[in-house]
Amino acid sequence: MTRIGGTWRNWARTAQVRPQRVERPADTAAVVRSVQAAIARGLRIKAVGAGHSFTGIAVAPGVLLDLDELSGIVEVDRERARVRVLAGTRLHQMPRLLTPFGLAMANLGDIDRQSIAGAISTGTHGTGLRFGGISTQVVGATLVTGTGELLTVSDDENTEMLPAVALGLGALGILVDVTLQCVPAFVLRAVERPEPVDDVVAELPARVEASDHFEFYWFPHTDVALTKTNTRLPESTPRAPLPRASRWLDETLLANGLYRMTCGSASLVPAMAPPINRLATRLTGDREYTDLSTRVFTQDRTVRFREMEYAVPLENLAAAFRDVQAAIDASDLRVSFPIEVRAAAADDLWMSTAHGRASGYIAVHRYWREDPTEYFAAIEPIMLAHGGRPHWGKMHTLGAADFAERYPRFTDFVALRDRLDPNRRFTNVYLERVLGE
Repeated sequence: MTRIGGTWRNWARTAQVRPQRVERPADTAAVVRSVQAAIARGLRIKAVGAGHSFTGIAVAPGVLLDLDELSGIVEVDRERARVRVLAGTRLHQMPRLLTPFGLAMANLGDIDRQSIAGAISTGTHGTGLRFGGISTQVVGATLVTGTGELLTVSDDENTEMLPAVALGLGALGILVDVTLQCVPAFVLRAVERPEPVDDVVAELPARVEASDHFEFYWFPHTDVALTKTNTRLPESTPRAPLPRASRWLDETLLANGLYRMTCGSASLVPAMAPPINRLATRLTGDREYTDLSTRVFTQDRTVRFREMEYAVPLENLAAAFRDVQAAIDASDLRVSFPIEVRAAAADDLWMSTAHGRASGYIAVHRYWREDPTEYFAAIEPIMLAHGGRPHWGKMHTLGAADFAERYPRFTDFVALRDRLDPNRRFTNVYLERVLGE
């Protein structure tokens, strides 16, 4: 998230707004006052975290609530391994906060710049067939509703709302804190290998089922998949982390520095994309190491991009990926960014992309200086044909009527929105598009 001359812009530079007011609440009472003041003035109000969504889900044309000061642990339930954290806490701060208690988050995505509220509100997820998205770790939340009242949702209070509030799209209220179900700290053994992509796709159901966490990247115009298999081990397991020099070479010099230059070159001369991708598959993706879970799950990514990601029923994942390959091969597109393929467990959250079904995820990316329209327009119909649901924080073209067909609890979510935010204090153009007015 950046502000230039009073203008807020998201990380991907796909959304921006000049809010009427910017407020930085430091505690729950300040959030309540901000919401009540917005109601009195007839203004819309939105909370923003890191601005890492590619859609306009966090755009705040009225009052922008910057939650950076609303950060840290509120309380810890050691017996149940539950930790209550303020909504603006960034994911990359969680290891430092949880380590003194011997705890960790059960699963993470590969980027940790987001705020916890932003991550759960958009359905951020990692990979692993036995693990849901970050929202599935939420066992309680406190939010300020559209009437300016504090609402507590937990397994003791308003329990029936939890499957909606845990992934609320920012449409039900301003989150001030969330309670996470954590797990004992653990390490991961990572094995990263280049493999023939056709072999990986043919074995995909078995690879996903056999691994704690499995994913792969495919650079278009190549026949190689870069696979990553993570195995969960007790915290007492001896660690063998990447040497500092090796990590710097792979993740700073190659994955960020060199890759930024090659993407820039390919954006100017698209014909360079295939040879650049072939070079990338030779330079990266062949290493083994064991380290704390957070150091294995997440990567430091500084190359700016735009992204569209769809969740399909797990049984459709391999076929959907092959259709994506065929569409790229049949087109004149030259794509420099890899495609990411992951899987996650089914859950019961009303607006989760994995609601009611184990899901496979296919994410396509475009360097931020390239127009993604043609590429994404070629891929999106494939995802829809395979029963896809788009990630709420990533680019797509669907509207409320589409989601009503794809989410069994969509009507229930909208009804709860009517109850908690009857005057639409928390809406914006994006939410009007995906949920209706």
